[in-house]
Amino acid sequence: MGESVGTSVIDDAKMGKMVFEPILEEGVFRFDCSADARNTSFPSLSFVNAEKRDTPLMSIHKLPSYIPTYEHVAGQQIVYFELPAGTSFYGTGEVSGQLERTGKRVFTWNTDAWGYGTGTTSLYQTHPWVLAILPNGEALGILADTTKRCEIDLRKDSTVKLIAPSPFPVITFGPFASTIEVLTSLSHAVGTVFMPPKWSLGYQQCRWSYDSDLRVREIAKTFREKGIPCDVIWMDIDYMDGFRCFTFDQETFPNPKSLADDLHEGGFKAIWMLDPGIKHEKGYFVYDSGSEKDLWVQTADGKPFVGEVWPGPCVFPDFTQEKARSWWANLVKDFISNGVDGIWNDMNEPAVFKSITKTMPESNIHRGDAELGGHQNHLHYHNVYGMLMARSTYEGMKLANPNKRPFVLTRAGFIGSQRYAATWTGDNLSTWEHLHMSISMVLQLGLSGQPLSGPDIGGFAGNATPKLFGRWLAIGAMFPFSRGHSEKGTIDHEPWSFGEECEEVCRLALKRRYRLIPHIYTLFYLAHTKGYPVAAPAFFADSKDSQLRTNESSFLLGPLLVYASTTSDLGVHQVKHAMPDGIWMSFDFEDSHPDLPAMYLKGGSIIPFGLAYQHVGEANPDDDLSLFVALDENGKAEGVLFEDDGDGYGYINGDYLLTTYVAELKSSVITVSVSKTEGSWKRPYRRLHVHILLGEGALVDAWGTDGEDLQIAMPSENEVSKLISASKNNYKIRMETAKCIPDVEKASGRKGIELSGTPVDIKGGEWALKVVPWIGGRIISMEHLPTGTQWLHSRVEINGYEEYSGTEYRSAGCTEEYTVLDRDLEQAGEIESLKMEGDVGGGLAIERNISILSDNPKVFKIDSSLVARNVGAGSGGYSRLVCLRIHPTFNLLHPTESYVSFTSINGSKHEVWPESGEQLYEGDLRPNGEWMLVDKCLGFGLVNKFNIDQVYKCLLHWDFGTVNLELWSEDRPVSKQSPLLISHSYEVRRIM
Repeated sequence: MGESVGTSVIDDAKMGKMVFEPILEEGVFRFDCSADARNTSFPSLSFVNAEKRDTPLMSIHKLPSYIPTYEHVAGQQIVYFELPAGTSFYGTGEVSGQLERTGKRVFTWNTDAWGYGTGTTSLYQTHPWVLAILPNGEALGILADTTKRCEIDLRKDSTVKLIAPSPFPVITFGPFASTIEVLTSLSHAVGTVFMPPKWSLGYQQCRWSYDSDLRVREIAKTFREKGIPCDVIWMDIDYMDGFRCFTFDQETFPNPKSLADDLHEGGFKAIWMLDPGIKHEKGYFVYDSGSEKDLWVQTADGKPFVGEVWPGPCVFPDFTQEKARSWWANLVKDFISNGVDGIWNDMNEPAVFKSITKTMPESNIHRGDAELGGHQNHLHYHNVYGMLMARSTYEGMKLANPNKRPFVLTRAGFIGSQRYAATWTGDNLSTWEHLHMSISMVLQLGLSGQPLSGPDIGGFAGNATPKLFGRWLAIGAMFPFSRGHSEKGTIDHEPWSFGEECEEVCRLALKRRYRLIPHIYTLFYLAHTKGYPVAAPAFFADSKDSQLRTNESSFLLGPLLVYASTTSDLGVHQVKHAMPDGIWMSFDFEDSHPDLPAMYLKGGSIIPFGLAYQHVGEANPDDDLSLFVALDENGKAEGVLFEDDGDGYGYINGDYLLTTYVAELKSSVITVSVSKTEGSWKRPYRRLHVHILLGEGALVDAWGTDGEDLQIAMPSENEVSKLISASKNNYKIRMETAKCIPDVEKASGRKGIELSGTPVDIKGGEWALKVVPWIGGRIISMEHLPTGTQWLHSRVEINGYEEYSGTEYRSAGCTEEYTVLDRDLEQAGEIESLKMEGDVGGGLAIERNISILSDNPKVFKIDSSLVARNVGAGSGGYSRLVCLRIHPTFNLLHPTESYVSFTSINGSKHEVWPESGEQLYEGDLRPNGEWMLVDKCLGFGLVNKFNIDQVYKCLLHWDFGTVNLELWSEDRPVSKQSPLLISHSYEVRRIM
C-alpha cells in the first residue's frame, strides 16, 4: 500500500492524511484512513467488480495530485479535499436546485420526496459522487464508496467535505484533461448504462392512473388520430387487483394480454408498475410463496417487518439475498407473458406510509449475501434497496426473453443502478421553477453516471397551464428519456389537453425528437460502450469558460446544442444565448416556434437524422438518411451513426453498423464520404440527403446514395449572403406569425393588487419565501439562504403554512382566496413584506402581514389576526366563538435526527421526538415564548418565537416526514375593535 508523505497521527490515528494505492487503471486512486480501515471496509456495491476496488495496481507508481485528510468524530469519518480556488462542483446525482453544486450540501438518503423543492437535501437516489472542474479546465471525480447515509458538503469554497459512518474508502478519478475522461474512467468502475431498446427513445405517455383498458385504448387511438408521435403507454398501480403486485383488476383490466396485443398492433409498447410492498395476506400467491421461502425483510427480533403501503399492511422482499432476487425475477418472468414490454419500479426507497421517517425502521435486518456485506441493519442497505430491486426486475425480464433488451424504470437507485434501469426525477410540481430545474437534474444525473433520465413532463403534482405544458414538452422532447406523467386528481395532461395551440407545439416538438432519434440512439451506444453522457452541460463545449459553468437553460446532445427558454414571459428567440466559443450553426426543420428550443450544431460536426415517424416502429432500413453538416474553420467535419436491429444483443457479436462520415471543403466543393465502418451489419441501400449549414439557419443540400461519395458545389459568397438573409427573414416571419399558446395563467383578485398563478416571492436578509394568495394565502416555501435549507416546502394545494378560523382541522381560512392588500418593493424589485386578507365567511376575515425585518435580517415576522368585518343576522353575531389557529407544516429533512426543544413557562425542559406522536401543551406547560425544531444532521434549529400572551395552546403533531408546530389563540368572539392576534417570527440558530 502506498502512503502519503507526512502523515500526522494524533490520538491513535483520529486525524491525518489518508493512505492511498492505485486501483483499476492509471489515474484512479483508493484512499483509506489506515490499513486497518481498508481491511475492515464493507464490499463495494457501486463497482461492477468489487474486487477491482480492493486490488492495488503494483505497476503504477504515480502519486495522486490531491491527497485528502480525514478525522474521526463520534463514529463518523470526515474526509476533506482542498482544491484550487475557483474550482466548480457538479455531480451529487439526483439533486434539486442549481446546476453548479458549489455552496450546496446533499445528504445521500433515498427518500420519498413528493413535491420536493430547490432546497430539498435528499431525493430518491444516492450518488455519493462529486465532479470537480478545476480552474484550468481539468476535471477530478471523487466517490465516497459507502452505502450508508453520507453528507456531501460543498459550502466552503473549493473544498469537498464527505461525512459518513466509519470506515469507508474514497476513490478519485483524475484529474484528467476533460470531464469526458473522468466519466469514462468512472464507468470502468461502476459500469455503463444498459443499451436501451430503440423504441424506448420514443415519447411515452403516463398517468396515475389510466383507470381502465378502455381509457388506455382511447389514449392510444387519440395519439394516432392526431398524428402526435408516441411509442409507449404506461399503467400505474390502478391496473392491479387491490394494489397487489403481479395481479390485474378483473373489472377494469380483465384481459391484459389482449390489451397489449392491441397496443402492439398500433405501434405502442406497454409498461406496467411493480412496487416492493407485497400485501400481507394469506391466500395471495406472492405473499404465500415469499413466506414459504422466508424472503421478507425482518424486524430486529427476527419477524417479518409489516409496513403500510398502497395495499394496506405489506411485507418487503429482502433483495440483498440472491434467493429473494431469483424469486422476484421468476415472478417477473411469468408476468412478462401478459404482453408486458417494460416494468416500472416505484416506491422502492423503500417508501412506507404512516412512518415519520417515510421508510422502514433502521433497526430492521437484511440477511444479505456475504459478497454484499452479509447480515446488516436497514441503515446499511437502505440506499441500495431500490437498485437491488431494479437489478432483480432487469434479470427477470432477461429470463423471460433473452433475445430482447429489458426496459426497467426505477425511482430509487444508487450509483451504478444505470446498469439495470432508467430513472425519472420523481414527483415534481407543475411549476415554472420545476421546469427550469428539470434541465439541471437531468444533467446532474448524467454527470453521475446515469444518462437515461428525464422528469415528469408537465409536472406530476398540480395542474399545468397550457403555456407551461407546451414549453415543458418542447424541452422534454430533447431529454434522453421523454415521458409525460401526472397524478390522480389533476386535469388531463396529454398533449391535446390544453387547446389547439399547445397541441401543435407538442406535435412539432415530438416530430423534432423523432427526426433526431438516429442521433440520440447513436449517443446511447456511445454511452453504453464508452460511458459518455447523452445530455451534457454547455460547459462541455469549453470547460474553461466560467460563464458556461452556470448555464442552466441549455445542454448538449453530442455536438448538438439545445437552447431553451424556461420563463413564462419570454420565447426562445427573446432570450440572450451565451454561446460557447467557436463556430455554432443554427438549424431547424422549418419548425421554429417561440416555445420550441433553438438548436445549434458545432462546427466540425455531422449528425444524422431521419423522418418524423409516428412511432419508432414505423422506421425501416430502406428509409432515407439525412445528415446535417457544420464545417469547422478548416472546412472539415466528422460524425458517426450507429445502427442495428434496435433490440436484442446482436450488436455484442458485431451485428451492427457504425459509420463515420466525413466532409471536407476543397476548391469550393464539399465532399461527403464514409471514412470508416465497424460491424458486420449490411448497409441498407438508401438515398442520402446532406444539408450543409451556412449559418442563421441557411443551408444548401444535395442527394446521393449512402456509402458513396457525394460532392456538393458551394455557392459563391454573394449567394451565401443572400441565402442567409432569406433564412433570417423566414425565421423572423415564423416567429411573428406563430400561433402562440395563450397566456391564461393570470387570475384577478376581488380587490387590491392583481393576483397571479405564479407564487409571490418575498426575499430579503436571510430568507426567501413563496406565497400563493389565491389558495388560503399559503406560504409554500421557506428557504434559509445562508444554509440553503428548505424548512418548509409544499405543493400549492396542501400543507405549507396555513391559518384556520377554528380549532377543527382545515376549518375556514386554509382554502379561501386571500386578497393582496399591500406589498413593499425594495431595490431590484424584491418584495420584503406582503399584507393579505382572506374572507373566511360569516363576516370573518383573516389578515396576515409577512415582513422580513430590515433591522434584523435573520428574522422574518408574521402578524396574523382574525377579525369580524361584517356580522349580520343569522351569522351568530358577535357572540360566535372563534379561534385563530396557526398551522405550519415543516419538512423533516432527517426524521430520525429531528426533535422539538423548548422550555415551558414552569421551567421544565423538553426534547420531543417523533415517537411521541401528538402533544398538546396548555397553561404553564406551554413553551415560554419560543420553541425550536432541531435537525441534528444539519446542526441547525428553526426557532419559532411568539407572544405568549396571545397563544393559549401549542400543538405538536408528527406525521409522514413532517411536523406541525401549531399556535392557538383563545376561543372568544371577535370584532373590528377586538381581533384575535398572534404575532410570531422565525429564525435559524446554530446548534452546538
